[in-house]
Amino acid sequence: MTKEWALAEAQEPEPASAPAVTGTPDNRDLKKRTDWWAEVKGLFWLLLAVLGFHSFIAKPFYIPSESMLPGLLVGDRLVVTKYPYGWSFVSPTIPDPVAIFRSTVLRQQTESWGVRLPFVHGRLLGHMPQRGDVVIVTPPGHNSDYIKRVIGLPGETIAVRGGTVYLNGRAIPRSPVHEARLAVDDNARCDPSDYPGALETDAAGKQWCRLPIVTETLPGGRHYDTVDLEPDSPGDNFPAMKIPAGHVFLMGDNRDRSADSRFPLSELGLGGAVPWENLGGRAEFITFSLDGSTTLNPLSWWTSLRGGRAGTSLHAPGGK
Repeated sequence: MTKEWALAEAQEPEPASAPAVTGTPDNRDLKKRTDWWAEVKGLFWLLLAVLGFHSFIAKPFYIPSESMLPGLLVGDRLVVTKYPYGWSFVSPTIPDPVAIFRSTVLRQQTESWGVRLPFVHGRLLGHMPQRGDVVIVTPPGHNSDYIKRVIGLPGETIAVRGGTVYLNGRAIPRSPVHEARLAVDDNARCDPSDYPGALETDAAGKQWCRLPIVTETLPGGRHYDTVDLEPDSPGDNFPAMKIPAGHVFLMGDNRDRSADSRFPLSELGLGGAVPWENLGGRAEFITFSLDGSTTLNPLSWWTSLRGGRAGTSLHAPGGK
């Protein structure tokens, strides 16, 4: 073996060189970057979809007062549909950032978290409500929502005498007075100043609010319960008036504790018959109800639910 051959056999073979890689990104570029503009656009379209649904299809509603007892309690959450009567200037849901800031941060009382458009006559694809419907209404010149029942329709004459409602000179039939007992909780306190003598405690120590009930039956057969507390309250007498065209006369079921069409705007009422353009929708059913005992502890959210109220229809039974 020659010297040159021996040297060739002793040498290690050279490793094959790795192929060159071109265009390899830096490690920092491999990290996923947040496209903030895409996120903002996504949130914008989501908000627009929610507001559109609230404006044209349905929205949730919270019962803040006792004006619709015994059927609706403070703490009830409802679904209100927007389309049954068509759409008007009160239909759009437009958030008011200033009102939201004042309410949530400054803790100032505001009428509404929304912006109300100027009054516009007429409704798009409008339909007059049926007598007995429970509706959401915005008082003329205001920016808050009330919930009341439709009693009188355009062209009818309405009056209240001694607590009895008269339509076109005929008294709405009323049942004899009977009683209902409502459970007392943090949202239904049965305040003695509002309901004197109504608070009672049973043998088990549970408190109840005992209320006098009168069932009214409207022309056409729809019926519902009303609370008749006092024999001669300010709203028990209302002079006869003819309801103008395009207007409806609204009343609360808790007749002696409701500011409605019987009372002027200066007393937080509706100032008589209300233009149908001010109707924001029809109340359909209760989704759930809270008794007011909710705390920051999430476990208390379930225990604060009132049983037996979810799914309750708000359509007055009877009629055609």
